[in-house]
Amino acid sequence: MIFRQLFDPETSTYTYLIADPETKEAILVDPVIEQVDRDLQLLQELGLTLRYCMETHIHADHITGTGKLREKTGCSGVAPKESGVVCADINCSDGDLFTIGGITVEAIATPGHTHCDLTYLVNDSHLLTGDSLFIRGCGRTDFQSGSAEALYESITEKLFTFPDHVWVYPGHDYRGHTVSTVGEEKQYNPRLAGQSKAEFVELMGSLNLPNPKKIMEAVPANQHCGQDA
Repeated sequence: MIFRQLFDPETSTYTYLIADPETKEAILVDPVIEQVDRDLQLLQELGLTLRYCMETHIHADHITGTGKLREKTGCSGVAPKESGVVCADINCSDGDLFTIGGITVEAIATPGHTHCDLTYLVNDSHLLTGDSLFIRGCGRTDFQSGSAEALYESITEKLFTFPDHVWVYPGHDYRGHTVSTVGEEKQYNPRLAGQSKAEFVELMGSLNLPNPKKIMEAVPANQHCGQDA
């Protein structure tokens, strides 16, 4: 499997490239509009054909590159069904499977950061957790129909049930971390390790975070696959 973690420094967003080395088919997860040229160049250099651009949720901190990548490559745009993104070619739900060559990607519903979040499990070994689970943290739950209760359940009853060795690749990181494992997060994540649901809900309700700088433009644009940008 070809696997690349790509970074947008302005929004601290990770985009993931997954590809089958035999068929040369590829998937991009959570592309960023400002990085479309970078992504297209990498696809060209590796001789890959982009089949899917997949969103983990409707982002509030950046505008997706899916619309532009679809125009350039003819790929299919995939968005969570619950997000209501009408421009998506495929509305994805819990349990849906996507296959490129010998690689299988399974969608897992992990609501809480927003009501529609999906985590993508790649070949039973890589969890692309979007904004649900970060390295030693998690996504906020105070807007876009977020729910601390739902996020706690998504993480503890779904993500933390995978084997400890499964890799965790988040949608963002603000401290220079790149990858973790399920076992590490169960043991060391300060928001979740040893915390009851009530304690987690209280913690999340006291964060008082400022809104993302791009929220007013990003959310409406991402409802249209970034094509209003």
